[in-house]
Amino acid sequence: MTTALSAARPGPATPLRSRWLILAVLCLAQLTVVLDNTVLTVAVPVLTTELDASTTDIQWMINAYALVQCGLLLTAGSAADRYGRRRMLVAGLVLFGVGSLAAGLARSGDQLIAARAGMGVGGALLVTATLAVAMQVFDGAERSRAIGIWAATSALGYAAGPPIGGIILAHLPWGAIFLVNVPIVLVCLAAGLTLVPESRDPVGGRPDVGGVLLSTAGLTGVVWAIIDGPGRGWTAPAVLGAAGGGVLLLAAFVWWERRITAPMLDMHFFTDRRFVGAVTGVVLITFGSTGALFLLTQDLQFVRGYPAWEAGLRMVPFALSIVLLNLGGVATRLIRRLGVPGAIALGMVLLSAGLTLVTHVRSDGYAVLLTGLLVMGFGCALANPAIVEAVMSSIPPAKAGVGAGIDGTMAEVGGSLGIAVLGAVLNARFAALVPVAVAGAGSYPAALAAADETERAQVTDAFASALVTGQTAGAVAVLAGGLLAAGLLRRAERTR
Repeated sequence: MTTALSAARPGPATPLRSRWLILAVLCLAQLTVVLDNTVLTVAVPVLTTELDASTTDIQWMINAYALVQCGLLLTAGSAADRYGRRRMLVAGLVLFGVGSLAAGLARSGDQLIAARAGMGVGGALLVTATLAVAMQVFDGAERSRAIGIWAATSALGYAAGPPIGGIILAHLPWGAIFLVNVPIVLVCLAAGLTLVPESRDPVGGRPDVGGVLLSTAGLTGVVWAIIDGPGRGWTAPAVLGAAGGGVLLLAAFVWWERRITAPMLDMHFFTDRRFVGAVTGVVLITFGSTGALFLLTQDLQFVRGYPAWEAGLRMVPFALSIVLLNLGGVATRLIRRLGVPGAIALGMVLLSAGLTLVTHVRSDGYAVLLTGLLVMGFGCALANPAIVEAVMSSIPPAKAGVGAGIDGTMAEVGGSLGIAVLGAVLNARFAALVPVAVAGAGSYPAALAAADETERAQVTDAFASALVTGQTAGAVAVLAGGLLAAGLLRRAERTR
């Protein structure tokens, strides 16, 4: 039986074939977790009918999963380091599987919301444990490639959710969207228990209960405010209260972590410029890229007229290009040649260029959109694994779980901010252009429903123009965020 110290050492002790089999299991688990962020979007009409769900219920069915997951990522990463990464991987699979079973069998909106929240707990453990295990099993150039494949899996899950959900709903009841997770979880459990070696932080330490409570409550408050702000209004008392309370709790978390002997997040990490640059880069890059891709899916559905599952299907080349470039090792070789800052800069330039192409070069066919998506995919294939590697390489290997938690948390915060801010740009422009008679409708579907025959074309044109504004702002945000992140990391490298 290996000791905690020897198990914490990364990878060559694990046979080559076993390492890649382990990565396949980790990526399958990660893919399932990410899919459940987007797969439910196509089920909104049937859930509204069969569960008699209100608009608020639907929002919570979708957001409960992401909200719980984000609030627990940092805690989950710390638990993986303290108690064992394989143990937390197994616990995450069990919780995710039980939550999926409960969601598939739910017969009311409240039951589905509770099940989705339970899935979020399992998802937080899986997101952190999968990356942390990969960091322990691989080293050197193989580690960079493994991180790239892991990051590419997330992109594939984001794009594949709606078409997979649409295909399932075309042949099976809505509960099958969740029940399909159960056999996948069982396969991952069997393979994980057989193949994945245990590893943990050899230092360990007492559980940081105060840090867990403060970080979870603080992050949940901030992310809830970001998610609900656009709907309730940014000045709504509930939004301001949640945001302010969350910030205060996170400040208390920092104060607490600086004063205890075994903190879940060592605040000395923030004295390392490379770590600060990497964390800032995660927020900036996910802010621009997630917000921009969110607007692109709005474009495909509301302006180009595709249903949600078909819009997702047309986005698949974007995700597949990321996967293929990382599976083939092309992205890893380019990152090694360009360096992490250079790869991030080039990747975000390409993502911005591809988004600009699909926004400003309109065509009735698919060729222009496909070209833009492939350019965007090439950019993400470089930038995404590069920024994950920047975060994970700036902290000690024994803290891989905490690193994965930080990366996941900052990505969720950045992505939520991107959707909220760029969505606000879209809504503000739409409100300025929409006909006066339907100006108070609040959304494109509501405005279209309220418009008469002569106003509908104006409403559609106003939304299309607002999307161009929002997507252009997204392209600028992607470019500026990527270059700023690359600059921070380059400066940190020069001062090391």
